[in-house]
Amino acid sequence: MQPSKFFTVVSVVTLALAVPSAHAQESGLVVTPSEMQWKRGDVPGLESVQIIGGQFKPGPYVAMVKFPANFTVKPHSHPEARQYTVISGTWYVGWGSTFDESRLKALPPGSFYTEPANVPHFVLTKEPVIIQVTGTGPSATNYTAPPPAPSK
Repeated sequence: MQPSKFFTVVSVVTLALAVPSAHAQESGLVVTPSEMQWKRGDVPGLESVQIIGGQFKPGPYVAMVKFPANFTVKPHSHPEARQYTVISGTWYVGWGSTFDESRLKALPPGSFYTEPANVPHFVLTKEPVIIQVTGTGPSATNYTAPPPAPSK
């Protein structure tokens, strides 16, 4: 085979293999609410869905978490920086190693905030809330005091 024909054949094969890959990258990830597979976690009352990656695996993740009404999360921190968006309901977040309701800030749907790594914070809901959280795992939850025993 002549060098020019060989180059042409290799180019055509390379292009043919690259086109499906390029097409897949153009479409991206699309997930509708009905396609989300919500799962109960270790904390009673909470449900979550991993959209990209996984919070407890190395690498970036995107997750949504459903909180019931009248839910309190005691002061805790995470080893990674996080970004939050409130999808529905009003989310109350405060900073510090002691739960202090006067320090809570009400975040209505559409609100966004960041959470620095290892900074203690606490949460309260008064109605059902869905939040979206992004970060880079692996993640953990480190309570400033021992967490309460799960209720049965």
